[in-house]
Amino acid sequence: MPAYNSVFNSDPNPPRLIGNFPLLPLRTKTRGPAYTLPAPAEPLAPFESPDPDSESYDILDEVLALFRANTFFRNFEIQGPADRLLVYGIWFVSDCLGKIKPNATAREASKDVMNLALDSNFALPGDPGWPLNQMYEPPRDRQDAELLRQYMSQVRQELAVRLLARVYEEGNEEGGDGKPSKWWLSFTKRKFMGKSL
Repeated sequence: MPAYNSVFNSDPNPPRLIGNFPLLPLRTKTRGPAYTLPAPAEPLAPFESPDPDSESYDILDEVLALFRANTFFRNFEIQGPADRLLVYGIWFVSDCLGKIKPNATAREASKDVMNLALDSNFALPGDPGWPLNQMYEPPRDRQDAELLRQYMSQVRQELAVRLLARVYEEGNEEGGDGKPSKWWLSFTKRKFMGKSL
């Protein structure tokens, strides 16, 4: 069975690309260059995603929906630009989960995960520290590189917020007095495609 690819690959409106990394619209309040999608008509809890058919559904909802299933795959065929952002999102979620200790309170985990998300010293495609450079093209120039860094920073912050909401909400459903979900933390040792950021 192949890994799950992004539904955004078949989007009729092609996204702006930097190298071959897409700048897809996001549903976010985090400042950055991404085009902002409208909030869902019905307000959602922080740990919920809109229906995939909704105009509010974005690539980050998809990253969180596919993370656990795709993490089991060592191979992944990139079928379009959105898959490159999906792969990056899965790697980043793995890094975030690695920062959450099994007995951490939501406040402690939030501090550690948001520090990771806000750190602006991360590798871009083409940098020596970037995993799988053969699948990603580097930005054309410094201006593109700066725009890509701003976009990826926005993605990282929004993903961190949504992930924390899920990890702690599901932990509470298990009767876990504010502890992180064991179901999410069971993925901390898994490396999607055997790589990490």
